[in-house]
Amino acid sequence: MTIPLRPGAGRAARPAARPTGPDPLAPLLQLPGVAEAAEGARTAIDRLLGHKVLRRESAGVSAESALRGARASAALEGVDVPLAELRAGEVTDPVVQGALRVSVGLGSMVETWERAPGQVLARLHVLAATDLADPADLGRPNGPAGPRLSGLFSVITGASTVPAVVLAGVVHGELAALAPFGVQDGVVARAAGRLMTITRGLDPKAVSVPEVGFAELGAAAHAEALAGYRSGEPSGLAGWLVHCARATELGATEGLAICESLLRG
Repeated sequence: MTIPLRPGAGRAARPAARPTGPDPLAPLLQLPGVAEAAEGARTAIDRLLGHKVLRRESAGVSAESALRGARASAALEGVDVPLAELRAGEVTDPVVQGALRVSVGLGSMVETWERAPGQVLARLHVLAATDLADPADLGRPNGPAGPRLSGLFSVITGASTVPAVVLAGVVHGELAALAPFGVQDGVVARAAGRLMTITRGLDPKAVSVPEVGFAELGAAAHAEALAGYRSGEPSGLAGWLVHCARATELGATEGLAICESLLRG
């Protein structure tokens, strides 16, 4: 089984209406465990969004989420640093700094993401890979990735009605598997997945921390699940999407922990 990514114009605006034909991503919900995992993620995020702290401190929760998400994303790339040192501005490692720039910059990309995903991905890579990649290569995907990226852009700008966490898993999986930039692709892929959950209304305030969820599940489990996605086999696709939903659920728990810490002062 392969994800039905139709090459198309990545700069087209997202249609306001539902698809007129069958949703090409709908079969993913029939894979074992996917619908249930997506519902679990939705329930966990809804619980987080109902926390009373968010009525007055959503910006503070979102800022802390970005910091913790950057740390976790860098850890998944092999650079794990103490949160206190990152908060104090004492970390200069370029992988961590790139992940932090990406996390901080996501808010400014929300409005553009579903209109011009290629533009946003280029910007994400510049933020993630500065001081790690040749300046001439920043924001420039490799040539062979073009057709598959075009198909992915049609998914991002399209009107699929599958749960946002499933759509985010597809976007994350495609970018991580394709590795179109060659440097910091994992950081970019996780950021793109998070943008999907924000723009499709799962976590519109960006207060969960899915990167922490992925880190808690472990780098080995992440690599194994991604290998399953790359295989294109139904069991592999299901495993990856369930993995992403579980990470989202754990990320909601991390968001609740942030809310509670702010509540305690």
